[in-house]
Amino acid sequence: MPIAAPAGEPPVPPAPSVGSTGVTRWAADLSMGARFALLGGREGWARTVLTAIGVGLGVAVLMIAASIPHMLASRDARADARENFGPSETVERSDRSALYARADSEFRGESVRGRYLQPEGDHPPLPPGVEEAPAPGEMLVSPALRELLASPEGELLRERLPQRIVGTIGDEGLLGPAELVYVAGADGLVEGEGSTFRVDRFGQTHDSEPLDAFLLLLVVVTCVVLLLPVGVFIAAAVRFGGERRDRRLAALRLVGSDSRMVRRIAAGESMVGALLGLAVGTVLFLPVRELIGEVTLFGLNVFPSDVRPSAALIALIVPAVPASAVAVTLLALRGVAIEPLGVVRGSGVRRRRLWWRLLPPAAGLLLLAPTFGGLDPDQGSIATYRIAAGIVLLLVGVTSMLPWLIEWVVGRVRGGPLPFQLAVRRLQLDSGSAARAVSGITVAVAGAIAVQMLFGTVEKSYTAETGQDPTRAQLQVIAEVEDDAEARELVRRITEARGVDQALGTTHTYLTEYDKGVDDEYHTPITVADCATLAELARVGACEDGDIFVVLSPDREEDTGTRPGARLNLNPPRYLPEKDALVQVGEPVLWTVPTDIREAEGRISPLGTTVDGILATPAAFDLSRLTDLRAEVMVRIDPSVPDAKEYVRNAVETGDPGVDVWELASTERAGEFVFVQRALYAGAAGVMALIGAGMVVSTLEQLRERRKLLSVLVAFGTRRSTLGWSVLWQTAVPVVLGMALAAVGGIGLGAVLLAMVSEPFAVHWTGLAAMTGTGAAVVALVTLLSLPPLWRMMRPDGLRTE
Repeated sequence: MPIAAPAGEPPVPPAPSVGSTGVTRWAADLSMGARFALLGGREGWARTVLTAIGVGLGVAVLMIAASIPHMLASRDARADARENFGPSETVERSDRSALYARADSEFRGESVRGRYLQPEGDHPPLPPGVEEAPAPGEMLVSPALRELLASPEGELLRERLPQRIVGTIGDEGLLGPAELVYVAGADGLVEGEGSTFRVDRFGQTHDSEPLDAFLLLLVVVTCVVLLLPVGVFIAAAVRFGGERRDRRLAALRLVGSDSRMVRRIAAGESMVGALLGLAVGTVLFLPVRELIGEVTLFGLNVFPSDVRPSAALIALIVPAVPASAVAVTLLALRGVAIEPLGVVRGSGVRRRRLWWRLLPPAAGLLLLAPTFGGLDPDQGSIATYRIAAGIVLLLVGVTSMLPWLIEWVVGRVRGGPLPFQLAVRRLQLDSGSAARAVSGITVAVAGAIAVQMLFGTVEKSYTAETGQDPTRAQLQVIAEVEDDAEARELVRRITEARGVDQALGTTHTYLTEYDKGVDDEYHTPITVADCATLAELARVGACEDGDIFVVLSPDREEDTGTRPGARLNLNPPRYLPEKDALVQVGEPVLWTVPTDIREAEGRISPLGTTVDGILATPAAFDLSRLTDLRAEVMVRIDPSVPDAKEYVRNAVETGDPGVDVWELASTERAGEFVFVQRALYAGAAGVMALIGAGMVVSTLEQLRERRKLLSVLVAFGTRRSTLGWSVLWQTAVPVVLGMALAAVGGIGLGAVLLAMVSEPFAVHWTGLAAMTGTGAAVVALVTLLSLPPLWRMMRPDGLRTE
């Protein structure tokens, strides 16, 4: 109200409110904070630079995350453009057609994509990245494969690919710069043999199945778990240098600013640091973008050009980062009383309350409760936003609990060695900075534990038993051969390969029963092998060369071509596409099933299959009278011989696309599940690297804040080793508490996720130990890196002031 004036004089108008909350006042105060950040001397610049670096690291990760949609879309588009799974209709031979065959291989655990191309005219179809079809004996290779073949490490692979390199496949024909791909010319391909078929264009693919509900849940959880620690880290970065800033704001109170004004000034300082962080993040993103193309994490590799942030996500990130900086600063200053004669922190007056920290996880549980037991893997969609919001709230609850837990524990600690007492006393005075330093790693570990529980439990839904027995054989070789001599030669080459203990070869064919006519589609399987190999396929008992057996399948009728006296056609009818029918080409060649054929009981082979039909030794069935045979070899290798598998592949993959080598495994996992799992591991590695780099910046900021205090203690005779151990204890105590909280929170979130997919509660203790150990190792590494600057700060010249 107006101040009363002496009689006869007009009243004195009220003084203008310095703390007005109008838009103009807000703009002026934010502008003043910006000037303090940019023109506040060395201390102001140091705080601004540290904030910009911390925020910039987080922004760079967010920009990479915003590039994931384009990365996946570009990768899938290139994969579809170069593929051809076989035409849906018959392709006629023409000037624009070619024969095409797959010849994929593997080298030391890495896939090698191979394709053979045989043009049938002057204008054959060419896969993306290929400008001209290679001639027979020539091949085009990816840059990574060219580099590998030219190096000593690729010497074994070079024996397998004898073709002359005449060019390089362009980027549009590759999934990533590290992919191993070759396209070779051929002149002996025959349509229908092996994997050979005729094509007239590329880009023919099958419609992919949409992700089921469990995989969608894994994707949502993975995104939240990887991105939330980045947000927590950015929120901690905008609070660097808080103590010095608050002392400067107290000086502003002394010259007349009110509490609301100094809070807006502090928000302006943080906003400048955040805006500079956006610029720093953009600058960091560019070299990281190029580095991504040089790094392969868990089998994932992309071109730098694919790392292009989505415009919509960038439009969300740019205003969200400075707005979050302002909001975090205003929220943090609510617990600090900035008075004209000093700064009083709320933590020293009243303890942190627990009740409101339980509200976010309670709200998260309420959001997720309707989904408990409601996810069916066959459904095609889930409540994405509800689930994401619930998981975020649960993890935010873990983060908000950490400061209270640290304060509650250190407030009850008494005694101990002097360095430990110094550390505890420091944490008792102000545990906020310590909590912020480990909050990111805490939420990351908690989320990783929960995801590990979910992955470990639902993995069985995407893992199938193959029935194969890798203890009896480790490799299977399948080849289309023209006659028995070629089959025997294949077995000989494998047997002589280095590291091979045993090679059990079989030759297969299918014959029709002559008396049933040409149109009969039933084929009698015949397998020819020596007695040792037949013993792996059936219980034949006593066996000599010249014996013949029959294994009856319960799915087949007994009166088939396997009965004694049945006449089988060694030149069976063939399917002719032009007539769309089975046609007898040439005269039938008959063979009669002998009357002394013995019945045997089939057994599961090392391949996980049961062979039926006629099993004959070489002397009992003359394979030389047949063509169109298939040879299969079960290979047992010596595990003590390095690269034994590569020697086997070199023995059989000699430029012939009709040979396949398969590694036996007792189980196999769905490709979509494996991709999501690899993406999680790659993303987790990146987030851990971010948190580690950010913690280095945070630790340097804390040491800079305490530089004068450390110098005073050294000047008064405190041992440098004592101060060093006290700093280590200041890090160790919050880390131990943070990892314990992360374990409890991660197990709780994992239990919620398991309830959503109707799976019983199960803790994977090995994964839990690995996650918490990784988090502790990151913090330990950061602490060791901070020791050199700590020794430099404990010098008497730190007592100097301006």
